[in-house]
Amino acid sequence: MSPNPIAETVASLMPKAKAELTELVAFKSVADFDQFPRSESEAAANWVADALRAEGFQDVALLDTPDGTQSVYGVLPGPEGAPTVLLYAHYDVQPPLDEAAWTTPPFELTEREGRWYGRGSADCKGGVIMHLLALRALKANGGVPVTVKVIAEGSEEMGTGGLERYAEQHPDLLTADTIVIGDAGNFRVGLPTVTATLRGMTLVRVRIDTLGGNLHSGQFGGAAPDALAALVRVLDSLRAEDGSTTVDGLTGDEVWDGLQYEEDAFRKDAKVLDGVELIGAGTVADRIWARPAVTVLGIDCPPVVGATPSVQAGARALISLRVPPGVDAAEATKLLQAHVEAHTPWGAQVTTEQIGQGQAFRADTTSPAYAAMAEAMGEAYPGEEMQYAGQGGSIPLCNTLAALYPQAEILLIGLSEPEAQIHAVNESVSPEELERLSVAEALFLQKYAAS
Repeated sequence: MSPNPIAETVASLMPKAKAELTELVAFKSVADFDQFPRSESEAAANWVADALRAEGFQDVALLDTPDGTQSVYGVLPGPEGAPTVLLYAHYDVQPPLDEAAWTTPPFELTEREGRWYGRGSADCKGGVIMHLLALRALKANGGVPVTVKVIAEGSEEMGTGGLERYAEQHPDLLTADTIVIGDAGNFRVGLPTVTATLRGMTLVRVRIDTLGGNLHSGQFGGAAPDALAALVRVLDSLRAEDGSTTVDGLTGDEVWDGLQYEEDAFRKDAKVLDGVELIGAGTVADRIWARPAVTVLGIDCPPVVGATPSVQAGARALISLRVPPGVDAAEATKLLQAHVEAHTPWGAQVTTEQIGQGQAFRADTTSPAYAAMAEAMGEAYPGEEMQYAGQGGSIPLCNTLAALYPQAEILLIGLSEPEAQIHAVNESVSPEELERLSVAEALFLQKYAAS
């Protein structure tokens, strides 16, 4: 039996895909313009726009979204009467963190031990390339059988909601019968997976003040209320003894009944040090996909180097709270703020400010699009069946699209499997996964059009 012509075409296009991903990764497109030049994000947006024009897309536009960033949009008309599929990815990336900790420069795509390393290679510039590969393979094998809309977001990693607000203000723009979000990932390399749920999130900044100014710890320590110590007490109150998240009024006993995550595999994926226990209760899948999880993202306090013997007058922290489907993120924000205020000791002055929020998401996995994707993934990954998993991260746009287009089917696939180490140093993408998922997406569009 001869190989699938779609697979043959994608394989022949992989050198071009690597060259293009190299160009795209080189843009330092972090949508935090206090840290990175706006020109880098704008250049990345123009690269995506030019790529769409080269593939024959019409109405290609850089959309100025309310958060000051740009999303790239284009339409590739299909046959008359064909369904419309929206393909999503984002070209913005997380900051590289400690660049010195990268084995190779974060903004230079580098091949090493069979993987391509670079910030955004998997999350989610690789998703942009995946969409392009799938469409090119279809064009070379009879044409694209559906109308395709592409939207590439410019601020997904910041959670500032620019594209969400733009879509709400222009509700006709992204209408589609099916939406493929290319910002998730397989449970394991080689195991085709769709993401059925996403946790929602909220970001809250906390400030505690106790004194008019710092004081000498020898002269005043022991009676003067220490704002940093008060903050530590508050942060500690957000976890039980076993590490489970404990926000007053927020339940945490939900269970995950899908694909399970073995503890040994999780320890390896998470690089947990020998002898260190996992936190929380229940299965690993319960903890990361079905239950709330609080994380202290940062603390403003004096660094150890250069610290003085002082009682601190003020201290700040940024807290992230992930919430599972079924929990309203806005209500979770109120509960978190109330908890912080109630657990602040010694009458210290406390203020809380919400700076980001996204609702959880649950897909309808019984839809015809999921049946087409299961068949496509089975062909792209011979011998494997499509699996359903959750994801602890958030993609707030999913809920916006679900609310705007309730009739649309939404599928989440992508390149962010555990070895990709997204958001960490040495992020990478498996070129084999890029190839197979591009094949799967192309086959899906064919099968969906025929369904």
